Amino acid sequence: MAIDEESMLDEIRRICSAFPSVTERPSHGAPTWFIRDKKSFVMLWADGHHHNVFPHLWCAAPPGAQQELMAANPQVYFRPPYVGHRGWIGVRLDQDVDWAEVAEACEEAYRATAPKRLLAELGNRPATG
Repeated sequence: MAIDEESMLDEIRRICSAFPSVTERPSHGAPTWFIRDKKSFVMLWADGHHHNVFPHLWCAAPPGAQQELMAANPQVYFRPPYVGHRGWIGVRLDQDVDWAEVAEACEEAYRATAPKRLLAELGNRPATG
């Protein structure tokens, strides 16, 4: 189902703020979530960005995930500009959004970016979705 911009931000905020040592602040004009206020792992482009004129996220991803996700579901996943060459994945939010899948992408982004101590703190707890 379609979701308004404020509800979208609230949902992404709920997902990302559940991880240890996460802060949020604007970066490049977009709400961005950071680990220990240093390394970004998720950016929300609620109004789109450049030629991607639809709401979407940019998420850090483990090696190989970008190609795998884009091949499995090209209607949802894409290679974002600027960070795509580093393996980040774009996640479209303009269709019927599977929020459990979005939460999983955000958690994978966190896990791909967080230091070992925070990963240990995160542990094997239930998914954020």
